[in-house]
Amino acid sequence: MGDYPIKHARSAVELTDQIFGPATQHEALKDEIYCQIMRQMTSNNNRLSMERGWQLMWLCSGLFPPSKNLRRHTQRFLESRHRDPLAAGCLQRMLGMLSVEPRQFPPHQVEVDAIQQNSSQIFHKVHFPANTSDLFEVTSTTKISGLRCSIADQLSLSSADGYGLYLKTPNKVLSLDDQKYFFDSLRQNYDIPKKVKRMKEAGNASPMIVMFQRKLWFNVIPGKDLVADFTFHFPQEMPKYLRGYHSCTREDMINLAGLLFRVKVDSDRSEFVMIPRMLKDLVPADQLKLMSPDEWKKQIISSYNRQSGITVKEAKVAFLRYISRWPTFGCAFFEVKQTYEPSYPSTVWLSISKQGVNLINPKTKELLVMHPFSRITNSHSGSAFFQMTISNPVRRNTITCETVKGHMMEDLIKSYISMYERERRAFQPRNNMFS
Repeated sequence: MGDYPIKHARSAVELTDQIFGPATQHEALKDEIYCQIMRQMTSNNNRLSMERGWQLMWLCSGLFPPSKNLRRHTQRFLESRHRDPLAAGCLQRMLGMLSVEPRQFPPHQVEVDAIQQNSSQIFHKVHFPANTSDLFEVTSTTKISGLRCSIADQLSLSSADGYGLYLKTPNKVLSLDDQKYFFDSLRQNYDIPKKVKRMKEAGNASPMIVMFQRKLWFNVIPGKDLVADFTFHFPQEMPKYLRGYHSCTREDMINLAGLLFRVKVDSDRSEFVMIPRMLKDLVPADQLKLMSPDEWKKQIISSYNRQSGITVKEAKVAFLRYISRWPTFGCAFFEVKQTYEPSYPSTVWLSISKQGVNLINPKTKELLVMHPFSRITNSHSGSAFFQMTISNPVRRNTITCETVKGHMMEDLIKSYISMYERERRAFQPRNNMFS
């Protein structure tokens, strides 16, 4: 609280970590923190010290409540200081914590910064696949599931189901657990190193962003939810098509190239001359040499002319409707190395869809095998591998792959399985009503 000098200057969040960190892990220390804050704010005439005391009380009341023995005393303390601007808010936060789980980590940098600026509202930037972003209000007890619903509501999506929040760091992309508090998730998955903190303080961009995107591709019907189509479905699916993950015919590629060209230029025919230079944005990467640039140009112009009269938005929906007929629509693709099956290539694509897990030959795009979720009994991952167990009436097989994205694969498979289990439980009572 600034009552005593410290030898070495430390940031505010380093100090709050020292104060609240042990208490979030040890129940007996929680009351001690409340007692120390109240004691130092009693008969204290130092304005700066009192201001910092209330800031600490604000942070504390959003992390955990006092025990039942201390609760009445704490409540009386806060109620008797009704003239202090933060007193009522601290009381409300403390009482609110009685009905929810306590936080598992000390306050996040954003929470500390906000209360130091005397702000009780926190807005966090969330990024979307279409290179857009928006600010959303979060509190100390906002859970990932609650933030998902808030985002869906603010964007006017038809439903929050199937979407996920992710933390993108310089090294990896991490899926955030629906049941955890938002700020706990940020602290658990990415505590900014001191070197990066100094870069941030120097004004450089944050190395961490929160992303919101489609995660589970069930009940996705292009044209049904246009906000979802334009903000998520098109910007997520178009790059996968251009990377060459789908098996498609020459006619498919010409039709889709015409639609993607319209998305790029709208009705500006003067851009025809630029088509040879734009091919990487119109045609799958592995099919560029299927025709000469001039022949591609001729075919794309013909396709574009056949689609005359449609808008950019209509072209995006038409693109999604076209590829939604393919079994690989909505799949997440991972390139992995395998040695467990000699008849398969050493490098395969492991794709995860709403049907299950597929192994695909990346050269021929031939489906090698499909494992439905009902047969996947276990999956886990490490820093450089992914493993899953497939069971059937005859035998049990364990599939092991080399990959640095095993955590993403494990999370996605478990999310699909959880979704189907929730659906099954939702219908179970109805089916058992007359049994």
